[in-house]
Amino acid sequence: MSEPMQRRAFITLFGGAAAWPLAARAQQGERVRRIGVLLPAAANDPEFQARIRAFQQGLEQSGWNIGRNIQLDMRWATPDAAKIRQQAAELVALAPDVIFTTGGSTMPALQQATRTLPIVFVQVPDPVGAGFVDSLARPGGNATGFTQFEYGVGAKLLELLREILPGVKRVIVVRDPASPDGIGQFAAIQSVGPSLGVELRPIGVREPGEIERAITTIAHEPGSGLIVTASGLAILHRELIITLATRHRLAAVYPYRFFVIDGGLISYGPSSVDPYRRAAGYIDRILKGEKPGDLPVQAPTKYELVINLKTAKALGLEIPSSVLARADEVIE
Repeated sequence: MSEPMQRRAFITLFGGAAAWPLAARAQQGERVRRIGVLLPAAANDPEFQARIRAFQQGLEQSGWNIGRNIQLDMRWATPDAAKIRQQAAELVALAPDVIFTTGGSTMPALQQATRTLPIVFVQVPDPVGAGFVDSLARPGGNATGFTQFEYGVGAKLLELLREILPGVKRVIVVRDPASPDGIGQFAAIQSVGPSLGVELRPIGVREPGEIERAITTIAHEPGSGLIVTASGLAILHRELIITLATRHRLAAVYPYRFFVIDGGLISYGPSSVDPYRRAAGYIDRILKGEKPGDLPVQAPTKYELVINLKTAKALGLEIPSSVLARADEVIE
């Protein structure tokens, strides 16, 4: 989708977003605060629309209303490094009161652009290891936020796949090799692969053609399964990945619920929406004078196991009762 179309999609979603600055200036006697928002996604992505709605609701619960006392400066970068750097520089040049972002792909560009403007992030797996904060308890710099998960959850994805597909011999692991997140998650999966007697076949997720060729080639081998690790690119290409898994009758485990809502088989991971609502609370505290370096980085509070029985039936797969009993949500 072109940038003009992305902007129109976002304006349509929030009805009059382009008028926020004018509406804000029309309110006399109340200071308007600016929040820069950088998201590595397309503006028309339904999943990210849901996340931003949760973010906006969280702000409203704290008394911040778009058009009255806050203005959102949105940037939709898609998971492209050059685009992210450009959008990060644009946001910093606007000198907002605080910047909100998601995922590890945007943080390096933002911290390169500013070490003074407050930043609140969500869904960053290892902010200490990546150098974004000094420690979880005392971030120390200009950034804080909410972690995505520990890399060790990757091992649980493989254990879950083997539980629903006991005869699995090789597993295609979709990951972003250019991202520390992709490297960390795959390392966790590798740590348990040999003990489970499973051969791992990592494939990149940068280009649709690369994904299709790799999955199509490996899927013909008997006893194959699929794991999709969390990344902005996997989210961007999720429709293709789910379609290929269904076409080749691959049992597949995904990192988030929305993959299963979109037709995937099973997912295990934290809520992708809740951190946006929680981040609004941190932004409220920063706008009221607290420093991000004093606000501890928080971990997910709950992991969800979601199963799509309709997809299981299409794959000719029976989900074990032990797995069904642990499910937080079952889609019939």
